[in-house]
Amino acid sequence: MLLSNLDLLATAPGGVARLRELILTLAVQGKLLSQDPADEPASMLLQKIRAEKARLIAEGRIKWDKPLAEIAEDEKPFELPSSWAWVRLADVVRVLNGRAYRKQELLDAGPIPVLRVGNLFTSNHWYYSDLELDSEKYCEEGDLLYAWSASFGPFIWRGPRAIFHYHIWKLEPWAPHFFDAGYFHKFLAEKTAEIKAAGHGVSMVHMTKEKMEKIVVPYPPLAEQSRIVTRVEELMRLCDALEAKGRLEATQHAQLVSTLLGTLTASTTPEELVENWQRVAQHFDLLLDRPEAIDALEQTLLQLAVRGLLVPQDATDEPATTLLARIRSEKDRLVAEGKIKRDKPLPPITDKEKPFELPVGWVWVPIDALANVGSGTTPSRDNPAYFIGGKTPWVTSGETGQPFIDATEQHITELALQQTSLTVYPPGSLIVAMYGQGKTRGQVAELRISATTNQACAAICLVERSDAHRAYVKLVFEKSYDEIRELSAGGAQPNLNVGKVKSTLIPLPPLAEQSRVVARVTALRGLCSDLRQRLKAAQVTQSHLAQALVESSNSL
Repeated sequence: MLLSNLDLLATAPGGVARLRELILTLAVQGKLLSQDPADEPASMLLQKIRAEKARLIAEGRIKWDKPLAEIAEDEKPFELPSSWAWVRLADVVRVLNGRAYRKQELLDAGPIPVLRVGNLFTSNHWYYSDLELDSEKYCEEGDLLYAWSASFGPFIWRGPRAIFHYHIWKLEPWAPHFFDAGYFHKFLAEKTAEIKAAGHGVSMVHMTKEKMEKIVVPYPPLAEQSRIVTRVEELMRLCDALEAKGRLEATQHAQLVSTLLGTLTASTTPEELVENWQRVAQHFDLLLDRPEAIDALEQTLLQLAVRGLLVPQDATDEPATTLLARIRSEKDRLVAEGKIKRDKPLPPITDKEKPFELPVGWVWVPIDALANVGSGTTPSRDNPAYFIGGKTPWVTSGETGQPFIDATEQHITELALQQTSLTVYPPGSLIVAMYGQGKTRGQVAELRISATTNQACAAICLVERSDAHRAYVKLVFEKSYDEIRELSAGGAQPNLNVGKVKSTLIPLPPLAEQSRVVARVTALRGLCSDLRQRLKAAQVTQSHLAQALVESSNSL
């Protein structure tokens, strides 16, 4: 599924409109933001709203309504975050009818404007009234309205006090201080096509108040409602800029890409990932229009891979704990034979240290449990005999910028091996740059030759020697590039150390699943490479076209 959708990059009409729809959909499903456990949950908020409604009934300010039907499971279209709740619209607001008018009651001038559906959508012509009505027939600035006839849609009223027409509902909250009109506006905007489809009539579709009251609403904590509104408005401004300019500035584009790709990494199961992927893939024509966006997509794929979301789990796979036990046994044997030293055990991994939940059959382990981790040194430059005529490759941190190391610029001699603490690491060892200039720190490369390293590199010699295991561990380090860099200590020149590399956590799947993950990542990276080539070719074509146009204009 992911392989086929990644390749669909033809520019489609209405792309920005579709993007707006996606933003609203993600917002009301709790997928635009991570939840804050400190927020008061929606269930507590609903108790306060019910108490407020009961108080208004007791004071005679509103009438008691017939209880709404309990929300059935088949009415819940998606899974909610744990702090959210499903409610019916009438649990939170009163759906108030507007005023129906006879023509003779409408004035061309008067004290109170009359808000009609046309004024919300197309008409600048206003009528007025001098009638005195009950307060619920007026809308005030900030009120949430919903047009329900012919033209449909929600509005937050920003005008003066007005009488609203019969074809408009005012959605008055039972408890205004527990209500964010902006969130409900976003929800109803996303829901409007469905609301209109549920209406009746042919030439002019109408919605009934009873149906409106029964609408099922995904209800977040109040603080999160506010955060959702802020984020949606930020993203809608990006959509405005995209419509106006046809292309976003780099920082704007990065924000949009980060938000939408973030919905993929927020997936909790492979099935949910497929659903989220299908939504985002529809917008690849807008997102993947520059190299850094494709880089972000590739990094997202790595994150999905190490969380067990790119391929399904197989219950018949040998669990990772069995693989780990086998590795421990082999390390004990190597220690007993004097081939490696026994390291000081690392402390147990706490739940707080685990960055995400693992699938069944996986286990968190430090890389030190899977490998012998060492480093190198730099023989004294004062002794030319350590370097002149040397034949043993000597890796520097700058040489980790490529996926594989097949040769090195510098070599050391046999004398250097005899008189210094250098270790020759075998092919298949993973080399991690612990410090260096620019982007060097945190880079990982695989040795294809036997080589030593300088002190700026950590060497990881895996006990399990299979190709799939080595490739999987390598992609975990590639995925963890930013996190590893954050572990660095130091002032102007932040550095890693071997101890921090040893404690790097690996989400370890069964060995068979490691092979499937690596195969899927390899295929998807190949498609990312193809996308880069297409983008580069398109840019070259545009450059040639621009040059040709300049030359043509100069010849006129």
